[in-house]
Amino acid sequence: MLEQIHLLAAVTVLGVLEQAYFSLQVIYARRTYGISPPKVAGPPEFERIFRAQVNCSEYFPIFVAVLWPAGLFFHQGLAAVCGLLYLYARYLYFTGYKKSASGRLTPMYFNAGLIWILIGLSGAGILHSLLFHYVGLNVLRLMDL
Repeated sequence: MLEQIHLLAAVTVLGVLEQAYFSLQVIYARRTYGISPPKVAGPPEFERIFRAQVNCSEYFPIFVAVLWPAGLFFHQGLAAVCGLLYLYARYLYFTGYKKSASGRLTPMYFNAGLIWILIGLSGAGILHSLLFHYVGLNVLRLMDL
């Protein structure tokens, strides 16, 4: 069983580490700009870092929630590659947003596309599994014809 989930687990842990890195960046920015919690307003440089971290945190549960079904029901390797691309684009989003508000746009669109791909893979895999389990229809075998 573990060989069927090890790539998904690795991508998930990398994602958690990335989230921790983003959180540390907010802590460092708070120190740099003298913004004590619970304040979230300050110079634009601080606010961009803070917003980038919050945005990344908001999307992380969605990412994990579609990564795992895509990997378990469709293909672990493909889901893991999409996951790694997502994490890389999320890093580009964070660093782009840190520099300027417009610097986040291209990675944001790429991230959205990857989420939709993972949603599609999840849906296709789950649909195939349901059809096979409850109807006895093997969609993959039909596609070989």
